[in-house]
Amino acid sequence: MAKKAQAQAGDLSRLEMSFDKPHLINAVFGEFDRNLVTIENRLGVYISARGNRVQIEGEAGAIGRARDVLNDIYSRLSRGQEIDTEAVQSIIAMTAEPTLEGIVRKDATDAPGIMIRTRKKTLVPRSATQIPYMEALARDEIIFALGPAGTGKTYLAVAQAVAMLITGAVQRLILSRPAVEAGERLGFLPGDMKEKVDPYLRPIYDALYDCLPAEQVERRIASGEIEIAPIAFMRGRTLADSFIILDEAQNTTAAQMKMFLTRFGMNSRMVICGDPHQVDIPGGERMSGLNDAVQRLEGVDGIQTIRFNSSDVVRHPLVGRIVDAYEGGHD
Repeated sequence: MAKKAQAQAGDLSRLEMSFDKPHLINAVFGEFDRNLVTIENRLGVYISARGNRVQIEGEAGAIGRARDVLNDIYSRLSRGQEIDTEAVQSIIAMTAEPTLEGIVRKDATDAPGIMIRTRKKTLVPRSATQIPYMEALARDEIIFALGPAGTGKTYLAVAQAVAMLITGAVQRLILSRPAVEAGERLGFLPGDMKEKVDPYLRPIYDALYDCLPAEQVERRIASGEIEIAPIAFMRGRTLADSFIILDEAQNTTAAQMKMFLTRFGMNSRMVICGDPHQVDIPGGERMSGLNDAVQRLEGVDGIQTIRFNSSDVVRHPLVGRIVDAYEGGHD
């Protein structure tokens, strides 16, 4: 853990930190001190580094956040986790949340904390809301994940599904979404059924390939262990021993959502992901099966609802500000 000492002068403060594992220093600072520059630009502080020591200058609140960010980076690296630019941006964003104090204390230990392990990577929370979401993915049977794009709703659900498949906790992954154009009319699509629906399911494929080697994805799809299909293919089935994910659920009707939810079988888990404000079906939010289901089922025992907002966006920081601008103007 980093050691620290603090001095104060006027409205500005200065804090000194040192790190007791010198071999991690280059990774903490980033190539050409990229991580330090990112922290300076985002938090309005000045950071100087020499050897394993860091001095942070600026307003007291900003210094505290910068300290927490560096401690979090250092703790994750100490546990063997990788830190990239997106991770640094996410850690900075998390320091604005009141729950960060608990996050840092957990990360500062040698305990594994909250994570999802897949064949290709280990995922840890990158926003405050991802913490209860990842806990719910490991615990609850049916989960509604609501919020804007870029918050990790579908990606983390796919990662948890892959983790449970490779450990044998479930026998199949069922990944689905409604085949609805996002405000466009694409017209006739050539090819067989798989070729017709694959463009709609591409984000799910991308998440799978991030979590499993490509040859394993293809082999498991061919064997039926992983099934990717539009929601219409779910009718009449009972999905037991399965991890079931419905993406873009805001574009289902109430009848489709009821049909999908009632596919739930024994020893299964179901995650319904969507953004209630991005409805592409006729009638808009009023006709969305996602909104209808949440209103009916929130609070039902065994069903968990997790709500993300713009502060949970883990893409470029501008994406969160764009979400705020659109949602602030109109629903």
